[in-house]
Formats: sequence, C-alpha cells, structure tokens
Amino acid sequence: MPSSTKPITYPSSHKSNQIDNYHGTLVTDSYRWLEDPDSEETRAWIEAQNQITFGYLSEIPAREKIKQRLTKLWDYEKYGIPFKEGKSLQDGSTERYFYFKNNGLQNQSVLYTLKTLDNQPKVLLDPNQLSEDGTIALSGLSISENGKLLAYGLSTSGSDWEEWKVRDVETGEDLQDHLKWIKFSGASWTHNNQGFFYSRYDEPNEKTQLEDVNYYQKLYYHQLGKPQSEDVLIYHRPDQKEWGFSGGVTEDGHYLIISIWLGTDSKNLVFFKDLTNPNAEVVELINQFEADYSFIENDDSFFYFRTDLNAPRGRVIAIDTQNPASEKWREIIPQSAETLESVGILNNQFVADYLKDAHSEIKIFDLKGGFIREVELPGLGSAGGFGGKRHDTETFYSYTSFTTPGTIYRYDMITGKSTVFRQPEVDFNPNDYETKQIFYQSKDGTRVPMFITHKKGIKLDGNNPTYLYAYGGFNVSMTPSFSVSLLVWMEMGGVYAMPNIRGGGEYGEEWHQAGMKEKKQNVFDDFIGAAEWLIANKYTKTEKLAIAGGSNGGLLVGACITQRPDLFGAAIPSVGVMDMLRFHKFTIGWAWTSEFGSADNSEEFPALYAYSPLHNIKPDTAYPATLITTADHDDRVVPAHSFKFAAALQEAHAGDAPVLIRIETKAGHGAGKPTAKIIEEAADKWAFLVRTLDVEV
Repeated sequence: MPSSTKPITYPSSHKSNQIDNYHGTLVTDSYRWLEDPDSEETRAWIEAQNQITFGYLSEIPAREKIKQRLTKLWDYEKYGIPFKEGKSLQDGSTERYFYFKNNGLQNQSVLYTLKTLDNQPKVLLDPNQLSEDGTIALSGLSISENGKLLAYGLSTSGSDWEEWKVRDVETGEDLQDHLKWIKFSGASWTHNNQGFFYSRYDEPNEKTQLEDVNYYQKLYYHQLGKPQSEDVLIYHRPDQKEWGFSGGVTEDGHYLIISIWLGTDSKNLVFFKDLTNPNAEVVELINQFEADYSFIENDDSFFYFRTDLNAPRGRVIAIDTQNPASEKWREIIPQSAETLESVGILNNQFVADYLKDAHSEIKIFDLKGGFIREVELPGLGSAGGFGGKRHDTETFYSYTSFTTPGTIYRYDMITGKSTVFRQPEVDFNPNDYETKQIFYQSKDGTRVPMFITHKKGIKLDGNNPTYLYAYGGFNVSMTPSFSVSLLVWMEMGGVYAMPNIRGGGEYGEEWHQAGMKEKKQNVFDDFIGAAEWLIANKYTKTEKLAIAGGSNGGLLVGACITQRPDLFGAAIPSVGVMDMLRFHKFTIGWAWTSEFGSADNSEEFPALYAYSPLHNIKPDTAYPATLITTADHDDRVVPAHSFKFAAALQEAHAGDAPVLIRIETKAGHGAGKPTAKIIEEAADKWAFLVRTLDVEV
C-alpha cells in the first residue's frame, strides 16, 4: 500500500517571531515554544501528533503480523557475561559468580548470583518487580571486595538521573543507604568493604531537572550506614564547571584512580590518591588534555595505560608514579595496524581487544609486551568481555554477528581453549542469511567499509527494500551484532546495510577526528556515498531505500534528508540532535561542543549552521516519508530537537509522503527501555517502512 493513498492533515504548529543574532547572522526560531515539554501548549501538541501518528500506524494491515513475529522471535533466553567477585578470606567471604538473564520477554533482565557455575542460581535483583510497566531499570552496579554487598543504580523512565542503593547479597535485603542526584557515574568500593566512591551533581530544580544544564560534578566517598549529607567530598574543581570525575579503586586496593573528562572528548586527565595514607593529597599524574589514557592496572607504583598519545590507533605504556616524567614512560605494546579498543590483565597477561576493519580480534601478550597468541573467534563478528582479576585463569566473553545471537564462551587463559557456556536458541536458521563486507569510495575518495546482510539468493535488480543505518560520531565503533528486529526485516526480504563512516572509532582517533567539528560534513558525505553505492550496485533504488540512526545518528539522518531529499524513500531519525545552534543549552548538551563545536563561537558557527537539520529545511520541498521518534523523558537529547524538527518539516513538506513524529511516554534516550516498548516501537518502524516503501509481506 503506497504512502500516497490519502493526504494527512497535520496538527497546527503556530510560529513565533523569535529571531536570534549569531555573529551578525539573523536566525529565525519559530518553534522555540516547543522547548518547554511541560507547557499546556506543548502537551496538547504532543497529544495531537501522537493521535495522528498512532492512528496512521494502527491502520497498516501488516503491523499486527509484524508485531507477532517480533514477539515470537524475541522470546528466547538471553544471558549476560558472568563475572566473579569476592575472595575466600578468614572473614567468611567467598567467591561468587554474577550474571544477567532474561527469560525472553521480560521487560528488564534479572541479576542472578551463585557460588559455583553448577549451583542453582539465586535472584539477587529483579528490576521487573520495581514497576508494573518495566520503566524502572538497573543502570549500574558494583560488588564489594568481599562479595557480600551490591551497590546498584536505578533509572526511572529512561532518565539519566540515577538513585543508588545497597543490597545484602546473601539476604537480598536493602540497607538504609540511599543516594540521589547521580548521573554519569559508577561506584567503586574500598577494600575494607565499608563504602564506595561515586560522582554526583548538586540537587537540581525539581520542575526543570530534565532540561537544566549539568555542571560542577563532584567526587564523593559514601560510608555505609551514613546519610548522603555526610558523604566525604574527595575532589571537585569550582574553577572548572565542565570537568567530570570517575573514581576507581585499583585491584590491590592501594590507589584511587581519578579520570577527569571534559565533555565527550576522548582526551582526559588522570589524577590519583594513595588510599594507604589517610592524609594523602590528590596527585596530578597527567594534567594536560592531550590524549586518551585508560587505566589498565598497576604493579605497585607502575601504572599501565592504554593511550592514543602519539598513536592514534592505541598502544600500551607504563608510567612509574615515583618518577613520572614523560621521557621516562615505557612503551609495552606498540601501535599496530589494527585499532586497540581496550586492554585488561588476566593470568598476569594483557588481553587486548582490537578492531580490524570493524570486527574483533583478541590478542594476548605477556607483561613485557611479548605476543603469546590470538583468541580464535567463530568468524567476522564482535567479541566482548574478558573481565576478571589479575590472577584469574578463567574468563568469559560473548560473541555475536549479524546472524549469530550473542553466545557466551568460557575461555581458559592457560590452554587458550574456548568452550560454549550459554548458546541461545532462536527460531531461525542462520544458514539462510549471508553477510559480506564491501569497501566504497566517499565523495573525497576516502575508502569506507560497509557490512551488508540479507537472505541468501536475493536478486540484484534494484528492487530490494533496504535499511541503511549508521552513527558516525563520538569515537563510537559500529560492529556486527545480532538483532531480532533486523532479522524480522530480513525475513520480509529486506537488506540491512551498515557503513562504518567517519566520526566513529573503527580506525582510531584519526578516523574520529575526520568527522568532527568543521569536518562533520565528511560524515554525511560517507552516508550519502553508501546510499549511492547500494543503488549503483542494484541492491535497491531510491523508492525502496530507508535510512535510519539514533542520537548522533538521528542528526546524521536529519542532515542527509535535508541535503539530499531526492535520494531516499524513507527516513527514521530517532532521538536526534536536530538544532545544532542550541543543543548545548540543555542538560549535558554542552559536553558535545568538543565533538560538534558551538554556535557561540564565531569561527565554529558557520559549519554548524550549514548542516543543522532544523535550519536547512527548505519550503515547498518533497521530503521522503519520515517517522521521527523521541521520548518525553529523554534528558540526554531533549525532545525539543525532534519536536521543532517535526513542526518545521511538516510545514515545509510539499509531497504526499507522510511526515510523522512518534513520541514515547515514560521513556528516555533508550537505555533501560522495557522489552514491551522496544517491540512496539520496532513493529511501528517496520510497519511504516512496509507501507511507505511498498514492501510485500
């Protein structure tokens, strides 16, 4: 059923006469009023938009069939990677295993614990019991050194704000500890099991806490049993409102490592505090924002780091904190052709996670940097895990690909052997599908990789419905992974294409920087180049091609449909950053100026204005069928971005294709979203594409 069957009458979006002066350029912001998500006018607008959108989606005959198939496929056991905490000590503490499991359709995964892997697991925390609709999610956890206590964070309705509590692992009972106003923080226990370090913000305005900017994070120590008001302030910088602090205790318990972040820039500082000396001051080990330093572990005063200093694809160095001059630093594992993502120490060996053309390679080295072996993986996919303590000889990892559901393996560090620990059973035959990786040239000649997955035997006649998805920013690497939602798309004859465009971390920091700030247009050119390649190589045609992305990927989609509305048949921008002139004025948006630049800067403004999706919508233009998705509790990318973009796009749109906005309630940026909401959204998305791309189901 093509999209042009009947025109849609969109809700009225009145225009104000708001005009801003940016360095001499006058910019109209007609829908500024939509920035207040709780005004009566905005609430009425949301209700009217949802009425039209959900009315349109509910009338699509294929939707119910798609939802049923999604639900049936989703209903399989999903296991997280087991991890081990606790030590066998005289105080009676003991080692324990912990892991997450979802029976299939549970809204949230459940945390289990057991003393040996063949014991009967015991439920430690079931977030599904905390709310009827599954909108309270576990957002973080930390187990005490003796394995007896669980510190855990909860997020409500997808908000970034968290509340932390403490639970007795043996009894399952919560203690009286209750911490609030925490955001972008974990928890790290001291080895006496008496408390933990965490980071928080000052208490915000209750009415505007989902929009107000977040500045002046502080690092605290919470002692068990005491109220939060008595927590000890460990470190803060009143002179640096944008600095954020992440505190982690070393495995030997001797040091607190403080990583200082500035926005989303991958460059960070590293300070430390000697926990064996109650009067120790915080020492500034690395006090210049010149590179990324990820702490791995320490040998007494020698600290190991993964860094991209003078090595954009990453290397391992050692710094002697007793003699920390940079000329004394030792290189342990030099940079290689592959990108070094992360490093841990197990069995007194480095376990290094590399990316080669956006798929995983795991290599093991001795502590002097000598290569020992590569872990054999089942194919071109993504491996993650390999956690544990320094002397552990066993570890666990997950492996997934576009056609392999996440499988958990146990790995023996001594023999180098992997054995399947948990393998999910999903109602499909992976042999019916194929994945290939191709390389295409972008506008400036840059070679870009792209994964393409589909049913075996499709015809390259230009008629395949194709879903092109990417991210392209913040040093985030897009690697193969299994998705029930994408499987349903491919079952319907769809092609899934995922290019590894610039702005990501697939080829290290140089690849990232090639898509930042004034070079952001490279990201859009790479994505447009992928679409053109798919059309030129007869996978699809404009009328059958949909593009999609979320958050920074939503910005990607918004920019591409405003730059090339003729190239795509449909677009699904999710929780996107659409107003590039005002994004830094809400919640944590200021932190993205290191990635995007800021309209307040006269030199950076022109590039932002040139591609900002909201500001490049042209009147009387036929835009592709568009389904904008956002959530009313998104305090990462506030929903005003999508609200304003939808209002402007609906007003300017000259074609018959639908331009709709789907506004989820009691949901945020995506983290912790309950399974039921995920399935509903996926059913709506595929139903929209089935109708607008005229797909036979």
